[in-house]
Amino acid sequence: MRLLTAAVTSLALTLGAQAASAAPVEIKFSHVVAENTPKGQMAVKFKELVDERLAGKVEVKVFPNSQLFGDNKVLEAMLLGDVQMAAPSLSKFQKYTKTLQIFDLPFLFKDMNAVEKFQNGPEGQKLLGALQKKGLVGLGYLHNGMKQLSASQALKVPSDASGKKFRIMTSDVLQAQFEAVDAVPLKKPFSEVFTLLQTKAIDGQENTWSNIYSKKFFEVQPFITESNHGVLDYLVVTSAEFWMELDADLKVEVKKALDEAILHGNSIAAEKAASDKQKIIDSKRSQVLSLTDAERAQWVEAMKPVWKQFEDQIGADLIKAAEASNN
Repeated sequence: MRLLTAAVTSLALTLGAQAASAAPVEIKFSHVVAENTPKGQMAVKFKELVDERLAGKVEVKVFPNSQLFGDNKVLEAMLLGDVQMAAPSLSKFQKYTKTLQIFDLPFLFKDMNAVEKFQNGPEGQKLLGALQKKGLVGLGYLHNGMKQLSASQALKVPSDASGKKFRIMTSDVLQAQFEAVDAVPLKKPFSEVFTLLQTKAIDGQENTWSNIYSKKFFEVQPFITESNHGVLDYLVVTSAEFWMELDADLKVEVKKALDEAILHGNSIAAEKAASDKQKIIDSKRSQVLSLTDAERAQWVEAMKPVWKQFEDQIGADLIKAAEASNN
């Protein structure tokens, strides 16, 4: 009887161990925006593809709208193993690497085609590994779009920005960018921007068409200058520890699904940039201003010294390669 009991117990333990080992790998994907945004749709697509191809092996759980962590805490949480994937804006990586500051340099890229050309090229792909020493791995670039300038007064030439307060992300490059035109940059959370504009605590901000529309900034900003002066993109990132421990076959399939999801998200971002710009124009709540070549040249001349200011941190060769992507 004892032998039978021992055998049953042993079998139960074996089956339990097998069941435990068969548990799917969990990927918690944390982000700060709504599901109807390009980033939100990318995350949903990623989950759908993984569910379809790796059912029972990998399970993706998406947490939008800062349900788990905000952008300022998510990377620390990732290093602790509390979350496996996130997609913060490129500016958020400043304390982990200085090289990604290249994407904040003003007037470096003429359009999203140039951005994509650089990101997909050897230098851009090499940058995905810039975080490795800090325990993070870049998996791909996700677009939001080119940034525009909105303000309480018309901004046509750099002197129009003098003395005005602009909200910026936490970025030394963006601070230098506005100081170059004698404006006052203020590092404030994205969630506070609408109220700051509405109460006139700040005069303006920089953002993409989709953010200006979805967050209703155009309703409290009478002027938007189509400056296309910078890019707002995200980096899909994971922890080096999680990525290295993931089974090689699963890693290939997960990366393939993620690449497809990023293409999907980037397609949505391009569509929204055009459609949301038109919705803002149609609303007549904000006047969209175009710059002449001569006016644009003044902005470029005023802000381009910022490149030199951060050249040692970013790397002159890297800046040169990015500039070449415009050709």
